[in-house]
Amino acid sequence: MGVTVTILTFFVLAALGLHLLSVTLVSLRLVRARRADTRAGQPPVSLLRPLCGLEYALEETLNSSFTLEYADYEVIFCVESADDPAVPLAQKLIAAHPQVPAKLLIGADPISGNPKLNNLVKGWNAARHDWIVMSDSNVLLPPDFLRSSVACFDERTGLVSSPPAGIRPENAWGALECGFLNTYQARWQLLADSLGLGFAQGKMLFWRRAVAEAGGGLARLGGEMAEDVASTKLVRGQGLNVRLAPEPFPQPIGRRGFGAVWSRQLRWARVRRLGFPLLFLAEILTGVLPPALALAAMAAMGASSWLCLPTLAAVWFAAEWGLARQAGWPHGARDLAMWMLRDLLLPAIWVAAWAGRGFTWRGNQMDKAGADGLSAAK
Repeated sequence: MGVTVTILTFFVLAALGLHLLSVTLVSLRLVRARRADTRAGQPPVSLLRPLCGLEYALEETLNSSFTLEYADYEVIFCVESADDPAVPLAQKLIAAHPQVPAKLLIGADPISGNPKLNNLVKGWNAARHDWIVMSDSNVLLPPDFLRSSVACFDERTGLVSSPPAGIRPENAWGALECGFLNTYQARWQLLADSLGLGFAQGKMLFWRRAVAEAGGGLARLGGEMAEDVASTKLVRGQGLNVRLAPEPFPQPIGRRGFGAVWSRQLRWARVRRLGFPLLFLAEILTGVLPPALALAAMAAMGASSWLCLPTLAAVWFAAEWGLARQAGWPHGARDLAMWMLRDLLLPAIWVAAWAGRGFTWRGNQMDKAGADGLSAAK
């Protein structure tokens, strides 16, 4: 029993130590980000935003495209159908901001099995500049969005990206979505980037055109189930690095249903499993549940007090609360409860991710074989 207790004790201390270290390093990163000087050079930029239907706070997020503090940029909205309900809104915003060059492009070019890329490729081809950002329509772009992103580039950087930070949840399931996005996923992604292992996130991909096209362009990004996985591999394949923006850009969440949160997290988990299987294996050990189970086993053997369990949970989630408070992310009592539920759901999502290879995204069935087949056919 002595060896078992030693192993369990080591695991609990290692899990808690890694959790506290990740919170500390990300907190320090956010402090540095808010003190950083982003007044460096400003190359002209093309901002591409794909549209598909009316989403929560869409007018607000699209309007943020026109309020960026940047010398020279254009906005290109891309939509597949002229009947899409987002078209009148895009036209209205373009007319309301004549000071920013902007246009709306309609149509789809089937270059891959990824409908977002099929929508965006016309904007990519029409972009006047060689610095091109693809930013999802539900991301709220702060005024320094372009300046802070451009400042991340150096001679070894092939792509700058960013995870979203969920804001303004309007019900408990919206708070659960924020719990997944913020102090869990964004924390791990920012930590990896701080350690020199940045991974692209499809919410925002900031390219130098030459890097993307040297790796096969947007058609190559359709060779995986998600463009962020393909982007990471494309950049690393050229001996370059993916860098994340200093801090995540906000995404208004609004109301969510549990089913929508579950399906979204399962979709992303399957993308990670297929894209980076060895890293995904380790995800089963994340969250408070694995060390809590280890402590419970030790308590059952009489090697630890049951009081250690609430102590672990208190320290674990107090650290997350401190990070969320510093970052300005939701951190009320409801959010804390949803963080606990999130950690209970993590093992279930991990197991479910192994039960299939595909998923449905905006009515489109996505699977690795389909993506590979259409990409290869082009």
